Amino acid sequence: MMPTLPIDHLPALSLPELLADAELLTRVDRKYLLRAPQASALLGGLDPRTRVLAIDGRRRFHYESVYFDTPGLLSYRQSAHGRRRRFKVRTRSYLDSGQAFLEVKVRGDREITVKDRMAHDPAARDRLTDPGRRYAAETLDRHGLDPSVAGDLAPALVTRYRRATLVPPEPDVRVTVDTDLTWIDGRRALSLHELVIVETKSGLHPSGVDRRLWRAGHRPVSVSKYATGLAAMRDLPGNKWARVLRQHFHATTPQR
Repeated sequence: MMPTLPIDHLPALSLPELLADAELLTRVDRKYLLRAPQASALLGGLDPRTRVLAIDGRRRFHYESVYFDTPGLLSYRQSAHGRRRRFKVRTRSYLDSGQAFLEVKVRGDREITVKDRMAHDPAARDRLTDPGRRYAAETLDRHGLDPSVAGDLAPALVTRYRRATLVPPEPDVRVTVDTDLTWIDGRRALSLHELVIVETKSGLHPSGVDRRLWRAGHRPVSVSKYATGLAAMRDLPGNKWARVLRQHFHATTPQR
């Protein structure tokens, strides 16, 4: 059963209002894995001034990400081995609006993530265009990573999910809630509909939502939609995700 989220009682936030706030392209991300009832309890108890992104009456939106990696899975292996400086390259498509972006995420000092992005042709979301490949190379080079990697990137995994975006009444904080999670690797698909990923995005200091999660016994976990999903789909070494894979992926077998 698809989980429902108790967010309709919260005030709406328009897209222009969201974009008027800080982009939060440089931030600390903290991720939590919850079951649907736990997520409902969290959201039902949020500060009533928390706003929810709403567009044309919708409060949950369909996302698709196509992740690109080298034949040797360099991006995956950097993440699996906890390399201090690592990268991800993906297209992010907002399926409800038809928009798409190419995003290059670099993890650097002090676990801070920097995300750069450019507009991308939605019809080409499953491939890197020539301008996109150049952009990836330039971005990697600017962050001190090997730009030649961009020439070897090819589609490795697709993720699809529904997202709600919340803005608590504190500065420079956003919270995303992802449900209906599906990973697609070629013809195989893995769906975990009872799993909810809550991610807080803030500066170096934890947000009020983080503290509420901690009081409820939840702690940030090391999980990556791309790397953890790829490990589950291809039976790759779990490394730092071994516990997450064992607890949340063990009961579900990819279906052809």
